[in-house]
Amino acid sequence: MDAFAALDATAQADLVRRKQVTPLELVEAAIARIERLNPQLNAVIDHWFDEARELARGPLPEGPFTGVPFLLKDLISGYAGKKLSSGSRFFADLVMPHDSELTLRYKRAGLVILGKTNLPELGVICTTEPKLHGPTRNPWNLDYTTGGSSGGAAAAVASGMVAIAHGGDGGGSIRIPASCCGIFGLKPSRGRLPMGPDIGDIMHGLVTEHALTRSVRDSAALLDATDGPDVGAPYAAPPKARPYTQEVATPPGKLRIAFTTRTNTGAPVHPECLQAIEDTVRLLTELGHTVVEGNLEVPDEELLAQTFMTIWSSGAVVAIDKMAPLLGKEPTPELFEPLTWALYEMGRQHTASAYLMAHDALQRYARAFAWKFVDVDAWLLPTLAEPPVPLGTFDAPPDEPMMPLFRAAAFTPFCPLANLTGNPAMSVPLHWSAEGLPVGVQFIGRFGDEATLFRLAAQLEGARPWASRHPPLFG
Repeated sequence: MDAFAALDATAQADLVRRKQVTPLELVEAAIARIERLNPQLNAVIDHWFDEARELARGPLPEGPFTGVPFLLKDLISGYAGKKLSSGSRFFADLVMPHDSELTLRYKRAGLVILGKTNLPELGVICTTEPKLHGPTRNPWNLDYTTGGSSGGAAAAVASGMVAIAHGGDGGGSIRIPASCCGIFGLKPSRGRLPMGPDIGDIMHGLVTEHALTRSVRDSAALLDATDGPDVGAPYAAPPKARPYTQEVATPPGKLRIAFTTRTNTGAPVHPECLQAIEDTVRLLTELGHTVVEGNLEVPDEELLAQTFMTIWSSGAVVAIDKMAPLLGKEPTPELFEPLTWALYEMGRQHTASAYLMAHDALQRYARAFAWKFVDVDAWLLPTLAEPPVPLGTFDAPPDEPMMPLFRAAAFTPFCPLANLTGNPAMSVPLHWSAEGLPVGVQFIGRFGDEATLFRLAAQLEGARPWASRHPPLFG
């Protein structure tokens, strides 16, 4: 392990700022780690190392992460002149003509982007095992999933390839891999980050982007560097009161936190995930917070599931049909994985009125959910209903292409809530199973209130440090 592998991005940037190391040294070390670890993990599926070396020689923008190596998820956020495959054979040759706004903000923050990370096709499932690039393996146990859809990013951060990597979350896709890989993952509020210039929003705000990190302060500093609407944004999250880096340094005070381990479907929750919540409740109480048991069950679970699927499958149609003219080819079943094509065909059956009814149901649910925070500062619940599961768990039988979604619903019942409502949510690595696999716990905050989550996360990080807990495959 080299001298930089265990440092978070803030510490690496500080070394550059104090001229104790050059950006090129950080980049060369990260490249060496990727070349050493990636053959086993398959987290990085595209790279431009020579270009990164040239950028690292400078000059670089003066920002919070000047000279720090970084990886982009191969979905949504484009990099000029580089492929954006979205994990799909259909998009394999798509080259972006310009940077997305978020990529521009990463560059202005001083980050040096080394390449792209793996993901499931179009990000539609909670494991990173695309047919195009092959599976990403969990650095804690190579036979297990990293989660998805930001599984490549999570494996890269957990294994020490980089300290920080881009992710996106449309149904838990930052929090799921954060839990599976034992790192920190925050999904910001709807409208917190830009999606331009090519996208207004995705699936009426189900999807947002941010990052996977090992430290809370890295996540806060990156959100400071990238938050805020871009020109033409259809809506924006409430502006922050002060920098999130200040929130991380501020004690949270005495919070009132409600917890639940009940799923809306009544599906079972693994004993390790229950134990993680019990341990966290004790820790929160020791830290002086008031913790009460609550209920997040919805009155019509079937309608909520239907709403999510209507919007999700319609989103698959938009993702494919929007880009098909640019690629000069028609979408056909042989160019997609069975699940993706089944979602595409489902989405094409929805009428405009059915979609708008789903959108109306989504907004009504978000309003009802807001009342859950009238006398509660945050909700605690499992990130997942199970520890990481073996690779292949979500494979689709030939005659049942939608089966992976039903299995995913049992694995991730607690994650889509925050996507449906737009609330900020985070997975915090506070528990490991008896088999040595990470088990995250999830906190959901009030809409627009990342500040409380950052303050709480920093306190938990101080009380139960996790940064020095490395997987067998690290550095």
